[in-house]
Amino acid sequence: MRIITGKFKGRNLTTVQDKSVRPATDRVKTTIFNMFLNRLSLKDIQVLDLFAGSGSLGFETISRGASSVTFVDDNEGVLDIIEENADMLGCISQTQIFQGDALTYIEKSKNKYDLIFADPPYSYTRIPDIPEIIFRNNLLNKNGYLIIEHSKHTSFPNSLMYSMEVQKEFGNTRVSFFVYPKEKGDEK
Repeated sequence: MRIITGKFKGRNLTTVQDKSVRPATDRVKTTIFNMFLNRLSLKDIQVLDLFAGSGSLGFETISRGASSVTFVDDNEGVLDIIEENADMLGCISQTQIFQGDALTYIEKSKNKYDLIFADPPYSYTRIPDIPEIIFRNNLLNKNGYLIIEHSKHTSFPNSLMYSMEVQKEFGNTRVSFFVYPKEKGDEK
């Protein structure tokens, strides 16, 4: 697992030898970050990495200029590896690490983020609830993005609280980009 670009370009991350952790592939990461080129500047943003796993998405954002990343996962071993990687990269001061259930975190959090990643296990039954909880609790800044990596068999309910801006498919994997609905008169 490596960082694709930015100040940590080419640096390898330690990963967990746990088969339940499914790190985002380089192809998926490249596509996600290419989607931001004309949509969202990563410079000085606040990022939330839910179901953080290897932490590769969060570390990629720090490499590209994010000011901080909050990593949330319920697996203590995974979080130990994330802390080791942050220390190795010299960015520990830009990270917050929380052990616990991701949905509990977003249901109770009062923080606001510019970018939220959620990469739950495909078998996680509450994946369709994630956008509703995040948008209902106003965890995303107005021009922010929620990115969910999920099985192509997962669908999300329609809502007045959010819009799905785009989806990309990679075999059995689908990546969905959620935003606040555009208001009348918005240029975009």
